[in-house]
Amino acid sequence: MKSDRPKVLHEVANRSMVGHVVATVMAVGATEVAVVVGPGRDDVAREARTIMPEAEVFVQRERLGTGHAVLSARAALEKKPDDVIVVYADTPLVSAETLVALRRPLAEGAAVVALGFEARDPTGYGRFIMAGDQILDIREHKDASEAERAITLCNGGLMAIRGDVALDLLDRVGNQNAKGEYYLTDIVAIARLQGHRTAAVTVAEEEVHGVNDRAQLAAAERMMQERLRHAAMAGGATLIAPETVFFSHDTKIGRDVVIEPNVVFGLGVVIEDHAVIHSFSHLEGARIAAGAAVGPFARLRPGAVVGPKAKVGNFVEIKNSQLGAGAKVGHLTYLGDATVGPEVNIGAGTITCNYDGFGKYRTEIGEGAFVGSNSSLVAPVSIGKGAYVGSGSVVTDDVPQDALALGRGRQVIKEQWATAFRQKSLEKKHK
Repeated sequence: MKSDRPKVLHEVANRSMVGHVVATVMAVGATEVAVVVGPGRDDVAREARTIMPEAEVFVQRERLGTGHAVLSARAALEKKPDDVIVVYADTPLVSAETLVALRRPLAEGAAVVALGFEARDPTGYGRFIMAGDQILDIREHKDASEAERAITLCNGGLMAIRGDVALDLLDRVGNQNAKGEYYLTDIVAIARLQGHRTAAVTVAEEEVHGVNDRAQLAAAERMMQERLRHAAMAGGATLIAPETVFFSHDTKIGRDVVIEPNVVFGLGVVIEDHAVIHSFSHLEGARIAAGAAVGPFARLRPGAVVGPKAKVGNFVEIKNSQLGAGAKVGHLTYLGDATVGPEVNIGAGTITCNYDGFGKYRTEIGEGAFVGSNSSLVAPVSIGKGAYVGSGSVVTDDVPQDALALGRGRQVIKEQWATAFRQKSLEKKHK
């Protein structure tokens, strides 16, 4: 990855790859999770525990292969769980449905189940050596014969193992291969030699897409976004140009929502029914109520709440602020740390001056108030219900209900001043 970050902490749809995998494992009801990390990788362990705090962490001191990595969690295997599922933190697209399917043959009598796929180009992948519906062996590419390399049914990496035999099978794995490593895949042949049944479950190649470099990370992002877009549309949202909309893994979208082209969703966004998100808007940590409209070119930052049928227009930024039902913030405005009541109108160029270099302060705007264009509201300050703020005002004191606040210099008119000025300037120029 050529990165200061561990590979599995790189993100897909704003969640780390290891986070995706742990969340999927939890979604299928895993009661215990063992995370195997390299030496000094407390950051990976912490990330896994943000998803499942009870996860046990084990350190693989030496990189001696996938079988050795699994045996690093020996203490977890010694508990003889019902089933053991081995997943990889750099394979973030595997679905919960696939993990359920992977376990199913165990309940039907198999001891080992491997996940495979039909490869468009099998070069580099382990091959499934099949006999009927059972796997006889998984042959790594470097160890495969020419005939075996012609096989296109390849190893996707994930495995399910019956808990009562898992440790025994893993302890029998040797390292007599081209790499001198302990391959997890060897347990298939070992299980067969001991008279156990084996089985294969197949998925589309895209689902077992692994990430080893930035290009593969981008491909994983593309595939994840396609899933999220299809899920949004299946749930009743209209995406006018789906390929231009980017979701987070946790974006929640209601029915009859319309999302125009070139919209980006960060973490923690909820959009309720019948809302419209116009083009070129960026939302993060925001909640958009039913029937509201946002954008185009709007930026909603964490803590932004847009009430029912409220409107946020172009070049408006909102942070940690709540807009009441029917409120309108048309354009060129910044609202930070503010509470805006129902049916308030905020004129163009208005800003809440919420930060003095040390602390943040709130602005309160009452129901039905009208704030004229190009106004600065210096927090902490409140604008009463139904009050007016004249255009161009700097408001530093609270405005009572139904009052008019003017905080600007008095306009002075000097008749014929411009004529005299031009004449004087021309005389200077020609001297």
